[in-house]
Amino acid sequence: MLEEFLKVNAYVFIVVFSRIGTVMIFIPVLGDNRILARGRLFFALAISFILTPVISDVLPAMPEKPVELGLIVGGEILAGAFLGLVVRAMYFATQTAGTVISFISGMANSMVYDPVVEQQSAIVAGFMGSVAALLLFVTNMHHLLIEAMVESYMLFQPGVTPNLGDMTQMMARQISDTFILGVQLSTPFIVVSLAYYIGLGVLTRLSPQIPIFFVAMPLQIILSMVILSLAIGGMMTVYLRNFRDNIQPFIGS
Repeated sequence: MLEEFLKVNAYVFIVVFSRIGTVMIFIPVLGDNRILARGRLFFALAISFILTPVISDVLPAMPEKPVELGLIVGGEILAGAFLGLVVRAMYFATQTAGTVISFISGMANSMVYDPVVEQQSAIVAGFMGSVAALLLFVTNMHHLLIEAMVESYMLFQPGVTPNLGDMTQMMARQISDTFILGVQLSTPFIVVSLAYYIGLGVLTRLSPQIPIFFVAMPLQIILSMVILSLAIGGMMTVYLRNFRDNIQPFIGS
């Protein structure tokens, strides 16, 4: 009796950990390489241990054949990767906005290593990514992510073949929405830069002897920094609202 009990509970924990652990690999900040691998593993194991008694009722019975168990675990890994990639796509809106702002403001050449996306990125993109990551935890948005992990068992039931067509379509739509949101966040800079360049063009025609490049570039950087300091609050508010709205379908309430 005890052996059967241990087998069932080990099976439930393995299935839960397959999805939760995969989500923890792909989501930003918590899945970054700057966090020790043992720390990430411990965090994933802790969440899986807490969620095991909550989710055990929706899991299928323990299969008798190893092949069936492998299919269930594979489906859980696929569902966890899908949820983690959707959240990661939401995060890249700040990278898109920061890259657009860098090109407009003339700071695209100042590239730094961004540990959040694990690649070289513009300094403004790295700054906006760090601010977004900080606000996600300060505003307790990460609680929505944990709730989405739990509610995802209603959306992607273990042992049931997921609809790959719908998953692919949703991922493509999420990437498209992420790009649109990134451009929308950078709208203040696009508008101001358009007016600024039109003014420079008129000034060049009126006074061709003025060295526009040496005058315009420092002024453009200063103007962009002022706009960023004034608009960063509203930009992050819009981003957090969109993050909440995009993760809401996984929660279902």
